[in-house]
Amino acid sequence: MSRNESVDVLRKKIDQIDEKVVNLLNDRAALALRIGQSKSLSNQEVYAPNREEEIFRRLSGLSRGPLPGATIRSIYREVISGCRSLEAPLHVVFFGAEATYSHLAAKEKFGSAAVLRPSATIPEVFQEVTQERASFGVVPIENSTEGVVAHTLDCLVESELQICGEIFLDIHHNLLSRSGRAQDVRRVISHPQALAQCRGWVTAHFPQITVEEVASTAHAAIAAKNDGSVAAISSALAKEVYGLEFIATNIEDRSNNITRFFVIGKMNTKPSRRDKTSLVFSAKDKPGVLHQMLQPFARSRINLCKIESRPIKNKPWEYLFFLDLLGHREQPVVKKAISLLEKNCVFFKILGSYPSGR
Repeated sequence: MSRNESVDVLRKKIDQIDEKVVNLLNDRAALALRIGQSKSLSNQEVYAPNREEEIFRRLSGLSRGPLPGATIRSIYREVISGCRSLEAPLHVVFFGAEATYSHLAAKEKFGSAAVLRPSATIPEVFQEVTQERASFGVVPIENSTEGVVAHTLDCLVESELQICGEIFLDIHHNLLSRSGRAQDVRRVISHPQALAQCRGWVTAHFPQITVEEVASTAHAAIAAKNDGSVAAISSALAKEVYGLEFIATNIEDRSNNITRFFVIGKMNTKPSRRDKTSLVFSAKDKPGVLHQMLQPFARSRINLCKIESRPIKNKPWEYLFFLDLLGHREQPVVKKAISLLEKNCVFFKILGSYPSGR
Protein backbone atom coordinates (compact mmCIF):
# COMPACT_ATOMS: atom_id res chain seq x y z
CA MET A 1 0.00 0.00 0.00
CA SER A 2 1.41 3.40 -1.01
CA ARG A 3 2.24 5.87 1.77
CA ASN A 4 1.03 8.69 -0.49
CA GLU A 5 -2.59 7.51 -0.73
CA SER A 6 -5.08 10.00 0.62
CA VAL A 7 -7.36 9.34 3.59
CA ASP A 8 -10.37 9.25 1.24
CA VAL A 9 -8.75 6.57 -0.90
CA LEU A 10 -7.87 4.51 2.19
CA ARG A 11 -11.40 4.86 3.53
CA LYS A 12 -12.81 3.65 0.23
CA LYS A 13 -10.61 0.56 0.48
CA ILE A 14 -11.88 -0.04 4.04
CA ASP A 15 -15.47 0.23 2.77
CA GLN A 16 -14.74 -2.39 0.12
CA ILE A 17 -13.19 -4.72 2.69
CA ASP A 18 -16.15 -4.20 5.03
CA GLU A 19 -18.56 -5.22 2.26
CA LYS A 20 -16.61 -8.44 1.77
CA VAL A 21 -16.50 -9.08 5.54
CA VAL A 22 -20.28 -8.65 5.87
CA ASN A 23 -20.93 -11.01 2.96
CA LEU A 24 -18.56 -13.60 4.44
CA LEU A 25 -20.16 -13.27 7.88
CA ASN A 26 -23.56 -13.99 6.36
CA ASP A 27 -22.11 -16.98 4.52
CA ARG A 28 -20.78 -18.21 7.85
CA ALA A 29 -24.16 -17.63 9.51
CA ALA A 30 -25.91 -19.63 6.77
CA LEU A 31 -23.58 -22.57 7.43
CA ALA A 32 -24.22 -22.23 11.17
CA LEU A 33 -27.96 -22.48 10.49
CA ARG A 34 -27.40 -25.71 8.55
CA ILE A 35 -25.32 -27.09 11.42
CA GLY A 36 -28.09 -26.08 13.84
CA GLN A 37 -30.67 -27.98 11.79
CA SER A 38 -28.44 -31.06 11.79
CA LYS A 39 -27.90 -30.78 15.56
CA SER A 40 -31.64 -30.50 16.10
CA LEU A 41 -32.30 -33.70 14.18
CA SER A 42 -29.71 -35.61 16.22
CA ASN A 43 -30.55 -33.89 19.57
CA GLN A 44 -27.07 -32.39 19.90
CA GLU A 45 -26.32 -29.39 22.13
CA VAL A 46 -26.20 -25.97 20.44
CA TYR A 47 -23.31 -24.87 22.66
CA ALA A 48 -20.07 -26.83 22.21
CA PRO A 49 -17.35 -25.38 24.49
CA ASN A 50 -14.58 -27.58 23.11
CA ARG A 51 -15.37 -26.55 19.53
CA GLU A 52 -15.42 -22.84 20.44
CA GLU A 53 -12.05 -23.06 22.17
CA GLU A 54 -10.58 -24.77 19.11
CA ILE A 55 -11.89 -21.94 16.90
CA PHE A 56 -10.52 -19.23 19.21
CA ARG A 57 -7.06 -20.80 19.44
CA ARG A 58 -6.81 -21.48 15.71
CA LEU A 59 -7.88 -17.98 14.69
CA SER A 60 -5.73 -16.27 17.32
CA GLY A 61 -2.76 -18.19 15.95
CA LEU A 62 -3.59 -17.19 12.37
CA SER A 63 -3.42 -13.46 13.06
CA ARG A 64 -0.33 -11.93 11.46
CA GLY A 65 -1.03 -8.49 12.93
CA PRO A 66 -1.44 -5.70 13.54
CA LEU A 67 -4.46 -7.06 15.48
CA PRO A 68 -3.27 -9.17 18.45
CA GLY A 69 -4.71 -12.63 19.08
CA ALA A 70 -6.75 -11.39 22.06
CA THR A 71 -8.56 -8.87 19.86
CA ILE A 72 -9.30 -11.53 17.24
CA ARG A 73 -10.74 -13.68 20.03
CA SER A 74 -13.01 -10.83 21.22
CA ILE A 75 -14.29 -10.17 17.71
CA TYR A 76 -15.04 -13.83 17.06
CA ARG A 77 -16.75 -14.21 20.42
CA GLU A 78 -19.47 -11.92 19.08
CA VAL A 79 -19.45 -13.57 15.64
CA ILE A 80 -19.97 -17.00 17.23
CA SER A 81 -22.57 -15.63 19.65
CA GLY A 82 -24.57 -14.13 16.79
CA CYS A 83 -24.36 -17.27 14.65
CA ARG A 84 -25.28 -19.50 17.60
CA SER A 85 -28.37 -17.39 18.32
CA LEU A 86 -29.63 -18.25 14.82
CA GLU A 87 -29.50 -21.95 15.73
CA ALA A 88 -31.43 -21.46 19.00
CA PRO A 89 -31.60 -18.78 21.71
CA LEU A 90 -29.15 -19.56 24.51
CA HIS A 91 -30.49 -18.68 27.97
CA VAL A 92 -27.86 -18.09 30.64
CA VAL A 93 -28.48 -17.16 34.28
CA PHE A 94 -25.76 -15.47 36.34
CA PHE A 95 -25.36 -14.73 40.03
CA GLY A 96 -26.09 -11.16 41.09
CA ALA A 97 -27.71 -8.10 39.53
CA GLU A 98 -27.13 -6.54 36.13
CA ALA A 99 -23.67 -4.98 35.70
CA THR A 100 -22.06 -7.10 38.43
CA TYR A 101 -18.85 -8.89 37.57
CA SER A 102 -20.75 -12.16 37.17
CA HIS A 103 -22.83 -10.44 34.48
CA LEU A 104 -19.63 -9.23 32.83
CA ALA A 105 -18.19 -12.76 32.96
CA ALA A 106 -21.33 -14.23 31.36
CA LYS A 107 -21.18 -11.64 28.60
CA GLU A 108 -17.47 -12.33 28.13
CA LYS A 109 -18.16 -16.05 27.69
CA PHE A 110 -21.39 -16.15 25.71
CA GLY A 111 -21.40 -12.81 23.85
CA SER A 112 -24.09 -10.19 23.43
CA ALA A 113 -26.54 -12.39 21.50
CA ALA A 114 -27.15 -14.74 24.44
CA VAL A 115 -30.14 -14.10 26.70
CA LEU A 116 -28.52 -13.20 30.03
CA ARG A 117 -30.55 -12.77 33.20
CA PRO A 118 -29.67 -12.19 36.84
CA SER A 119 -30.37 -14.40 39.86
CA ALA A 120 -30.38 -13.37 43.51
CA THR A 121 -28.36 -16.26 44.98
CA ILE A 122 -25.86 -18.92 43.89
CA PRO A 123 -28.22 -21.80 44.85
CA GLU A 124 -30.89 -20.14 42.71
CA VAL A 125 -28.54 -20.22 39.69
CA PHE A 126 -28.11 -23.98 40.18
CA GLN A 127 -31.88 -24.39 40.59
CA GLU A 128 -32.68 -22.46 37.41
CA VAL A 129 -30.37 -24.67 35.34
CA THR A 130 -31.52 -27.87 37.06
CA GLN A 131 -35.15 -27.01 36.29
CA GLU A 132 -34.13 -26.18 32.67
CA ARG A 133 -35.31 -22.60 32.89
CA ALA A 134 -31.80 -21.74 31.69
CA SER A 135 -29.31 -23.71 29.62
CA PHE A 136 -26.29 -22.63 31.64
CA GLY A 137 -25.36 -20.74 34.77
CA VAL A 138 -22.38 -18.56 35.63
CA VAL A 139 -21.18 -18.49 39.25
CA PRO A 140 -17.98 -17.20 40.91
CA ILE A 141 -15.66 -19.84 42.34
CA GLU A 142 -12.62 -17.89 43.58
CA ASN A 143 -10.89 -14.52 43.62
CA SER A 144 -7.14 -14.06 43.51
CA THR A 145 -7.17 -11.81 46.61
CA GLU A 146 -10.30 -12.89 48.52
CA GLY A 147 -10.10 -16.67 48.04
CA VAL A 148 -12.73 -19.34 47.39
CA VAL A 149 -16.52 -18.84 47.21
CA ALA A 150 -17.83 -21.41 49.70
CA HIS A 151 -21.47 -21.30 48.50
CA THR A 152 -20.39 -22.41 45.02
CA LEU A 153 -18.37 -25.34 46.40
CA ASP A 154 -21.33 -26.48 48.53
CA CYS A 155 -23.72 -26.32 45.56
CA LEU A 156 -21.32 -28.27 43.32
CA VAL A 157 -21.27 -31.12 45.85
CA GLU A 158 -25.05 -31.25 46.21
CA SER A 159 -26.04 -30.66 42.57
CA GLU A 160 -26.04 -33.08 39.62
CA LEU A 161 -24.93 -30.29 37.28
CA GLN A 162 -21.51 -30.37 35.62
CA ILE A 163 -18.84 -27.71 35.24
CA CYS A 164 -18.84 -27.00 31.48
CA GLY A 165 -16.34 -24.15 31.35
CA GLU A 166 -14.41 -21.54 33.27
CA ILE A 167 -13.88 -17.80 32.87
CA PHE A 168 -11.00 -15.75 34.24
CA LEU A 169 -12.04 -12.12 34.51
CA ASP A 170 -9.63 -9.30 35.28
CA ILE A 171 -11.44 -7.17 37.86
CA HIS A 172 -11.15 -3.45 37.23
CA HIS A 173 -13.02 -1.14 39.59
CA ASN A 174 -14.24 2.26 38.47
CA LEU A 175 -15.63 5.27 40.30
CA LEU A 176 -18.95 6.24 38.71
CA SER A 177 -21.50 8.96 39.33
CA ARG A 178 -24.36 10.70 37.61
CA SER A 179 -22.33 13.76 36.58
CA GLY A 180 -18.82 12.30 36.43
CA ARG A 181 -17.51 15.27 38.45
CA ALA A 182 -15.39 14.57 41.53
CA GLN A 183 -16.48 17.81 43.20
CA ASP A 184 -20.10 16.57 43.39
CA VAL A 185 -19.23 13.50 45.47
CA ARG A 186 -20.32 13.41 49.14
CA ARG A 187 -20.40 9.60 49.61
CA VAL A 188 -18.52 6.66 48.09
CA ILE A 189 -20.37 3.34 48.27
CA SER A 190 -19.87 -0.24 47.10
CA HIS A 191 -19.71 -3.90 48.09
CA PRO A 192 -17.32 -4.51 51.03
CA GLN A 193 -14.85 -6.44 48.84
CA ALA A 194 -14.71 -3.68 46.23
CA LEU A 195 -14.20 -1.06 48.93
CA ALA A 196 -11.40 -3.13 50.47
CA GLN A 197 -9.71 -3.53 47.09
CA CYS A 198 -9.81 0.23 46.44
CA ARG A 199 -9.25 1.55 49.98
CA GLY A 200 -5.83 3.08 49.27
CA TRP A 201 -7.02 4.95 46.17
CA VAL A 202 -10.19 6.26 47.84
CA THR A 203 -8.26 7.43 50.93
CA ALA A 204 -5.72 9.25 48.75
CA HIS A 205 -8.25 10.98 46.50
CA PHE A 206 -11.28 11.43 48.79
CA PRO A 207 -9.83 11.58 52.34
CA GLN A 208 -12.79 13.46 53.84
CA ILE A 209 -15.60 11.59 52.07
CA THR A 210 -17.94 9.13 53.85
CA VAL A 211 -17.48 5.52 52.68
CA GLU A 212 -20.44 3.10 52.99
CA GLU A 213 -21.02 -0.60 52.30
CA VAL A 214 -23.96 -1.91 50.23
CA ALA A 215 -25.07 -5.38 49.08
CA SER A 216 -23.32 -5.33 45.67
CA THR A 217 -21.51 -3.14 43.17
CA ALA A 218 -24.76 -3.06 41.18
CA HIS A 219 -26.70 -1.75 44.20
CA ALA A 220 -24.06 0.95 44.48
CA ALA A 221 -24.53 1.90 40.82
CA ILE A 222 -28.31 2.11 41.26
CA ALA A 223 -27.85 4.39 44.27
CA ALA A 224 -25.51 6.63 42.26
CA LYS A 225 -28.07 6.81 39.47
CA ASN A 226 -30.70 8.04 41.93
CA ASP A 227 -28.50 10.43 43.92
CA GLY A 228 -26.10 12.88 42.29
CA SER A 229 -23.98 13.17 45.45
CA VAL A 230 -23.17 9.45 45.50
CA ALA A 231 -20.22 7.83 43.72
CA ALA A 232 -20.24 4.06 43.19
CA ILE A 233 -17.30 1.71 42.86
CA SER A 234 -18.51 -0.65 40.16
CA SER A 235 -17.79 -2.26 36.80
CA ALA A 236 -17.45 -0.52 33.45
CA LEU A 237 -20.64 -2.31 32.40
CA ALA A 238 -22.53 -0.39 35.14
CA LYS A 239 -21.82 2.81 33.19
CA GLU A 240 -23.79 1.46 30.23
CA VAL A 241 -26.57 -0.25 32.18
CA TYR A 242 -27.33 2.58 34.61
CA GLY A 243 -26.37 5.60 32.53
CA LEU A 244 -23.50 6.81 34.70
CA GLU A 245 -20.26 8.64 33.97
CA PHE A 246 -16.68 7.81 34.90
CA ILE A 247 -14.98 9.87 37.58
CA ALA A 248 -11.95 7.55 37.47
CA THR A 249 -11.13 4.15 35.99
CA ASN A 250 -9.07 1.19 37.22
CA ILE A 251 -8.89 2.44 40.81
CA GLU A 252 -8.08 -0.94 42.39
CA ASP A 253 -4.99 -0.89 44.63
CA ARG A 254 -3.61 -4.09 43.08
CA SER A 255 -3.53 -4.67 39.35
CA ASN A 256 -3.57 -8.50 39.52
CA ASN A 257 -7.13 -8.85 40.81
CA ILE A 258 -8.73 -11.80 38.97
CA THR A 259 -11.96 -13.68 39.61
CA ARG A 260 -12.54 -17.18 38.29
CA PHE A 261 -16.07 -18.22 37.33
CA PHE A 262 -17.58 -21.59 36.47
CA VAL A 263 -20.09 -22.26 33.72
CA ILE A 264 -22.49 -24.94 34.99
CA GLY A 265 -24.91 -27.05 32.95
CA LYS A 266 -26.17 -30.56 32.23
CA MET A 267 -23.77 -31.42 29.43
CA ASN A 268 -20.56 -33.46 29.56
CA THR A 269 -18.01 -31.40 27.66
CA LYS A 270 -15.92 -33.24 25.07
CA PRO A 271 -12.11 -32.99 25.16
CA SER A 272 -10.34 -30.04 23.64
CA ARG A 273 -6.58 -29.72 23.33
CA ARG A 274 -6.24 -28.09 26.76
CA ASP A 275 -8.63 -29.15 29.52
CA LYS A 276 -9.10 -29.18 33.26
CA THR A 277 -10.95 -31.67 35.43
CA SER A 278 -12.45 -30.75 38.80
CA LEU A 279 -13.40 -33.35 41.40
CA VAL A 280 -14.17 -33.65 45.10
CA PHE A 281 -13.43 -36.47 47.54
CA SER A 282 -13.14 -37.38 51.20
CA ALA A 283 -10.98 -39.99 52.87
CA LYS A 284 -10.63 -41.70 56.24
CA ASP A 285 -8.73 -39.58 58.74
CA LYS A 286 -5.33 -41.22 59.21
CA PRO A 287 -1.67 -40.13 59.00
CA GLY A 288 -0.44 -39.50 55.46
CA VAL A 289 -3.84 -40.10 53.87
CA LEU A 290 -3.79 -37.01 51.64
CA HIS A 291 -0.29 -37.86 50.38
CA GLN A 292 -1.48 -41.39 49.64
CA MET A 293 -4.58 -40.16 47.79
CA LEU A 294 -2.56 -37.88 45.51
CA GLN A 295 0.12 -40.44 44.62
CA PRO A 296 -1.65 -41.72 41.45
CA PHE A 297 -1.39 -38.23 39.94
CA ALA A 298 2.26 -37.83 40.89
CA ARG A 299 3.16 -41.21 39.38
CA SER A 300 1.31 -40.33 36.17
CA ARG A 301 2.90 -36.84 36.05
CA ILE A 302 -0.51 -35.17 36.03
CA ASN A 303 -0.32 -31.54 37.08
CA LEU A 304 -2.55 -30.66 40.05
CA CYS A 305 -3.25 -26.95 39.75
CA LYS A 306 -5.46 -26.48 42.84
CA ILE A 307 -6.50 -28.22 46.04
CA GLU A 308 -8.99 -26.78 48.53
CA SER A 309 -10.46 -28.25 51.72
CA ARG A 310 -13.98 -27.63 53.00
CA PRO A 311 -15.54 -28.91 56.27
CA ILE A 312 -18.18 -31.61 55.86
CA LYS A 313 -21.55 -30.47 57.19
CA ASN A 314 -22.60 -32.17 60.46
CA LYS A 315 -19.22 -33.93 60.72
CA PRO A 316 -16.85 -31.79 62.81
CA TRP A 317 -13.17 -31.93 61.77
CA GLU A 318 -13.87 -34.01 58.68
CA TYR A 319 -13.19 -32.46 55.29
CA LEU A 320 -13.97 -32.59 51.59
CA PHE A 321 -11.04 -31.97 49.25
CA PHE A 322 -11.65 -30.14 45.99
CA LEU A 323 -9.08 -30.85 43.30
CA ASP A 324 -8.35 -29.31 39.90
CA LEU A 325 -6.02 -31.14 37.53
CA LEU A 326 -4.84 -30.54 33.99
CA GLY A 327 -6.36 -33.00 31.55
CA HIS A 328 -9.74 -34.44 30.57
CA ARG A 329 -11.33 -37.36 32.40
CA GLU A 330 -11.64 -39.27 29.11
CA GLN A 331 -7.85 -39.25 28.59
CA PRO A 332 -6.56 -42.75 29.46
CA VAL A 333 -3.82 -41.54 31.82
CA VAL A 334 -6.21 -39.22 33.67
CA LYS A 335 -8.96 -41.85 33.74
CA LYS A 336 -6.59 -44.40 35.30
CA ALA A 337 -5.32 -42.00 37.98
CA ILE A 338 -8.85 -40.97 38.92
CA SER A 339 -9.90 -44.61 39.15
CA LEU A 340 -7.04 -45.35 41.59
CA LEU A 341 -8.02 -42.34 43.69
CA GLU A 342 -11.70 -43.32 43.78
CA LYS A 343 -10.92 -46.80 45.16
CA ASN A 344 -9.63 -45.29 48.41
CA CYS A 345 -12.33 -42.60 48.86
CA VAL A 346 -15.16 -42.47 51.37
CA PHE A 347 -16.88 -40.00 49.04
CA PHE A 348 -15.97 -39.20 45.42
CA LYS A 349 -17.49 -37.10 42.65
CA ILE A 350 -16.25 -35.71 39.34
CA LEU A 351 -17.53 -32.14 39.04
CA GLY A 352 -16.68 -31.79 35.35
CA SER A 353 -14.05 -31.71 32.63
CA TYR A 354 -13.93 -28.52 30.58
CA PRO A 355 -11.67 -26.34 28.38
CA SER A 356 -9.13 -24.40 30.41
CA GLY A 357 -9.87 -20.69 30.54
CA ARG A 358 -6.19 -19.72 30.73
